[in-house]
Amino acid sequence: MYKKIMLLVLLFPVLISYGQRNDVEGMKYLDDHRRPLFRENILIPDVNGYKVLKSDFHTHTVFSDGRVWPAIRNQEVWEEGLDAYAITDHIEYTPFSKDVRVNHNRGYELVKKDAEKQNLILVKGSEITRQTPPGHFNALFIDDASGFIADRATNEYDREAMMKAAEQNAFIFWNHPGWKPNIEGSYEWLDFIEDLYVSKALHGIEVVNGFGIHLKALDWCIDKGLTVMGSSDIHNLVAHDYDLNQRHVRRTMTLVMATDRTPEALREALDAGRTVAWASKYLLGKEEHVRSLFEASVILAPSHYTEVKANGQATHFYQISNNSDLYFELELKDGKGTRRIVLNPRSSQQISAPEETTSLTYEVVTTYIRSDRHLSVVFTL
Repeated sequence: MYKKIMLLVLLFPVLISYGQRNDVEGMKYLDDHRRPLFRENILIPDVNGYKVLKSDFHTHTVFSDGRVWPAIRNQEVWEEGLDAYAITDHIEYTPFSKDVRVNHNRGYELVKKDAEKQNLILVKGSEITRQTPPGHFNALFIDDASGFIADRATNEYDREAMMKAAEQNAFIFWNHPGWKPNIEGSYEWLDFIEDLYVSKALHGIEVVNGFGIHLKALDWCIDKGLTVMGSSDIHNLVAHDYDLNQRHVRRTMTLVMATDRTPEALREALDAGRTVAWASKYLLGKEEHVRSLFEASVILAPSHYTEVKANGQATHFYQISNNSDLYFELELKDGKGTRRIVLNPRSSQQISAPEETTSLTYEVVTTYIRSDRHLSVVFTL
């Protein structure tokens, strides 16, 4: 009897739970209507022994002018398959301060444990916001998000605030240069920017911000050895701003080639400039890094079939495969063969070339290695 009573006691919460879920008269749960909760896997092969970390280092929450709570940002990053992110709320601009107490470190503090549980690399950051020009700057890997507030009245561009961020050993990048094209100096390499660069207080530039590509900024990064950055600068829900139902559409992000999936390796890779900006169909970066991503993703197999016409002319057929979630469009520039190739994520195409053709040269027109140059690739047949 005692054993039966104990068994009922142990099962009682389960029975109650089960009854509430399925057996309550007049109650029905529409579980089949729920959106499945899972983490998407973004497939990008390792590049030259480096892991490619999918990262977004420019996001906002209600602690500045964003529309969502920090936990939503963490949930989105996990579900979308990113590896690393930063909440970079404005220090100076807090339009919801009547409803949300101003605390520049709070967004990071609220999601730090959740990020750790979900195996995400959360980088502490903030956006130093000034009038354009010079505009806005993100400071990453900081200790105190309120530690570099300075009086803007003391300096037109507020060098003091930037130097305070640099003193925290922050990784600093210039956000969306040129986003206000009608303001004089908004898209120029100003003396202030040169001063930061010479003082080693500028480490990268946001070449892609959300839906805007700043091609002149790509040239600056290449010519001056700065890190190429791509960020969403998301304020609303990601799914509100991006049509994620399209096969090739993802939030804008930075692909970081790191020795390992750790904060330390992430920082080392950013300092070394091993990055490519990824904006849905487009890749932008230094040639060596864009090429490495392409070569890790795209494979041309040996000819699998030869067609011989009545006149004796032979044509070889080949399969070209994209083993990643990146997107590539190629246009033939030299050689006789398939003129245009579209490689959707995780897909293959068939191409052909006359028997006498030994190589094909293509431009990958969905890449930029300078403002006026695409990546050029040669396939040896």
